Amino acid sequence: MDDTTMWAVRMHAFGDPEVLVRERVPRPVPGPGEVLVRVHAAGVNPPDWYARRNFPTIPAELRPRLTLPLIPGSDISGTVAALGPSPDGSPEGATASPARPAWQVGDRVHGLVNFPGRASGYAEYAVAPAGHLARLPDALDHLAGAALPMAGLTAHQYLARLRPAPGSTALVVGAAGGVGHLAVQLLRAGGVRVVAVASGRHEPFLRGLGVDRFVDYTATRVEDAVRDVDLLLDTVGGPDAHRLLPALRPGGRVAPVFLGDYRPERAAELGLAVEDRPWQVRSSGADLAALDTLAASGAVRVAVAEVFPLAEAAAAHRRAEQGHLQGKLVLRIAG
Repeated sequence: MDDTTMWAVRMHAFGDPEVLVRERVPRPVPGPGEVLVRVHAAGVNPPDWYARRNFPTIPAELRPRLTLPLIPGSDISGTVAALGPSPDGSPEGATASPARPAWQVGDRVHGLVNFPGRASGYAEYAVAPAGHLARLPDALDHLAGAALPMAGLTAHQYLARLRPAPGSTALVVGAAGGVGHLAVQLLRAGGVRVVAVASGRHEPFLRGLGVDRFVDYTATRVEDAVRDVDLLLDTVGGPDAHRLLPALRPGGRVAPVFLGDYRPERAAELGLAVEDRPWQVRSSGADLAALDTLAASGAVRVAVAEVFPLAEAAAAHRRAEQGHLQGKLVLRIAG
């Protein structure tokens, strides 16, 4: 083996998990303002398997244009292996700014990198813009470091936009999942009362995260059991999402993380506001650093559901598509 190649999982065609193949590929080289990261762990996220299937639920004219072969993955945790030149052409590592921290070789880092855009995380090495990375706290290992970025930033950035008031009540659907379990904790940290919806086996986990009330959707119709909530944070969506509308008070807000049919006419009749403006989580080392402070203090706990070796990325995707996860799936790559 030489230092110009690496192991990576690539897809040469769109389709089922079996299109994910582990193979030797050229090692990337960091460009101006970029960092080469030796990846210890990579998170597995819904956009990874949506891309693997070429986004079949998105109309063809709106789909992102993907070039094959493709290395999936946007969540990484690892160590700085090399620095590209500064954008102004000065020697590598010489220029520091909020957008380009002064990283050093050996620093422990993690981040949601190059998102939305090109992916490259399922590999031994990945290149990232310096500003997409945050320093990994000593309190977190690389598995937690890879599990946090996309799910945590989705919850953090969306809630920052929604600004739920302390003392209000939020109904979180899919509360045990990647985004859900982190949103629950961020809401509680902000003084919001949380009603968590998940299957019954997740109740002890969610009680441990401090939810005020738990509803087992497999045993109880949520729309019959819950009333007068201020905010619906729905991480599930889908064609039946509108069934949850009666749980909100007049003037309440519906905040979908994924697409769902909320019957706008019915929502309007009930006096509800549906957040329908286009929104997308974005890479931000600064936002991730704020989350890291909470994670390092113990105020936010990152749950890792299962860990797979890089060579078993296809198995990780099969598990992901079964759903009903408690936290995040992670690929272990090194260390």
